[in-house]
Amino acid sequence: MALSPDIKEQLAQYLNLLESDLVLQAYLGSDDSSQKVKDFIEEIAAMSDRITIEETTLTRQPSFKITQKGQDSGVIFAGLPLGHEFASFILALLQVSGRAPKIEQDIIDRIRAIDRPLSFETYVSLTCHNCPDVVQALNIMAVLNKNISHTMVEGGMFQEEVKAKGIMSVPTVFLNGEEFTSGRATIEQLLEQIAGPLSKEAFADKGVYDVLVIGGGPAGNSAAIYAARKGLNTGLLAETFGGQVMETVGIENMIGTLYTEGPKLMAQVEEHTKSYDVDIIKAQLATSIEKKDLVEVTLANGAVLKAKTAILALGAKWRSINVLGEDDFKNKGVTYCPHCDGPLFEGKNVAVIGGGNSGLEAALDLAGLAKHVYVLEFLPELKADKVLQDRAAKTDNMTILKNVATKDIVGDDHVTGLNYIERDSNQEKHLDLEGVFVQIGLVPNTAWLKDSGINLTDRGEIIVDKYGSTNIPGIFAAGDCTDSAYKQIIISMGSGATAAIGAFDYLIRQ
Repeated sequence: MALSPDIKEQLAQYLNLLESDLVLQAYLGSDDSSQKVKDFIEEIAAMSDRITIEETTLTRQPSFKITQKGQDSGVIFAGLPLGHEFASFILALLQVSGRAPKIEQDIIDRIRAIDRPLSFETYVSLTCHNCPDVVQALNIMAVLNKNISHTMVEGGMFQEEVKAKGIMSVPTVFLNGEEFTSGRATIEQLLEQIAGPLSKEAFADKGVYDVLVIGGGPAGNSAAIYAARKGLNTGLLAETFGGQVMETVGIENMIGTLYTEGPKLMAQVEEHTKSYDVDIIKAQLATSIEKKDLVEVTLANGAVLKAKTAILALGAKWRSINVLGEDDFKNKGVTYCPHCDGPLFEGKNVAVIGGGNSGLEAALDLAGLAKHVYVLEFLPELKADKVLQDRAAKTDNMTILKNVATKDIVGDDHVTGLNYIERDSNQEKHLDLEGVFVQIGLVPNTAWLKDSGINLTDRGEIIVDKYGSTNIPGIFAAGDCTDSAYKQIIISMGSGATAAIGAFDYLIRQ
C-alpha cells in the first residue's frame, strides 16, 4: 500500500521525535490481509533509520508489536491501524520509544501501581471516532506498566472473530478473555474500572471554589475559560470530558472553521481550558447539589465539593425509545452511533428509528454498507431537511415507514427483528433485521436534579433567565441542558460565557 504524500510528510515530522530505536515485530502469513500489513510496516520502516522489522509469533495473524530495540512491549496492533486509528499508531510509536504521554502525574502513578497481569483487547472499526480514545488510553497503560498488554483488533480483518464473540458495537474491550466494557471511555474512566474509584479523601484539600462548573462539553469549557479569565478560582467537574460533541463526526457550522470533527474540536477546547488556571476533575459523577451558605456538590464517591457559585453545563444524551428489548440488546444490535458501528452491519438488514436530520443522515450512511435500511418515523411526515429526504427517496436499498410506532425489539443473544404498529390501521408488522440504530434526538442529563429545588421544564430542561441564572441564587446553567430554544455547539459556547459572566456579576454584588 502507499500512504498519501500529505500523510507521509506529517508522519516524517513525528518520526523525527522518536527517542530510541524501535522494532516492529510482525506475525504475517501469505494471505491478502498479511500482505497489506507487511506493505504498511515496510513503508513506515523505510521512512526512519530508527525503525526495523523482525518476524515473531503472536496470537493473531496478521499483527505486529511495537517494541524498543532489545526490550519487550505490550503494545500490539492486529490488522491495519489506518483511518481514525492512524493517530493511535503514531502515538504508540512515540510513547514506546520513550516519549512521555501527556497525562497527569497522579494518573501515571495510579497506572504504575497496578500489580496484577492485565491483557486487554479492543475491537475497533476504522471509521469509529470513539475508538481511538480507548485504544490510546490502554496503549499508554501498556507502555507505563509491564503488567499490562493491549491489542487493537481491527474488526474488518478479523470478522470471524468479531462474529464468534458476538461483538455488535465498537469499541468493545475484553480483559483477560472476558468482555470488560464497550463504548467511548477516557483513561480516567478506564482506570476507575480497573483500579477502583478515588476515595473521597482525595478531594479533601480542594477548598472553596469561586465557580464550580459541572460538565465538560462546549458550554462547560466556555464557562470555565470565561470564569478563569475573570480571575475567579475555577473548578471544572466532568464525568466525561468533551460532551456530546465527541459523537459528532463532521462539523461545518463553527464560524471561522470550514470543517472539523467533534473529537478534534474538543481536544483543542481542552488544551485551551488547560492554558488557564482551571482545576479539572475528570471521571467523577455529581449526584446532588444543594445551596447552603455555599453551593455543595456531592460526588458518587461521597466527596463534597464546595463553591460560592456553580454552573450546570450538563449537556444531553441520546434519547431512548423505551420499548421492550432496547436495553436487553444494547451493543448486541441496538446502537446509537452509525459512524462507529455501521461497518459491523455490512450486508445486513438494519432499521433506523427516527426521521429527523440525524435519522436520515444515519440511514444514508448505512445504505452504503447494509443490505437494506428501514427508516421508522412516528409522525405522518418526515422531519428531516428536504435535501436529505430527496436523497433518501433515490436510495434503492432504503424503505421509509411513516406514521409507525416501534413496539419491541426481539432476538436471542443478539437482535433478530423488530415489531412495529401502523398507527392509522393499528396493524402490527414485523421486520427481520440484525441492527437497530436509534436516532430520535437528545434528552438533558438532569435526572439527578429532580429533588434539588432547581426549576425544570416538563422535558427536564433547566429553566434559566437571560443571565444564565436558575431560580436558586448562585446556581447558573448553560448549554443543551437548559431551556434554550436551539441546541447548537456555538450556542452552547455562548451560553457558557453568559453563565460565567452572570456568576461573576453575582459574586461582586455579594
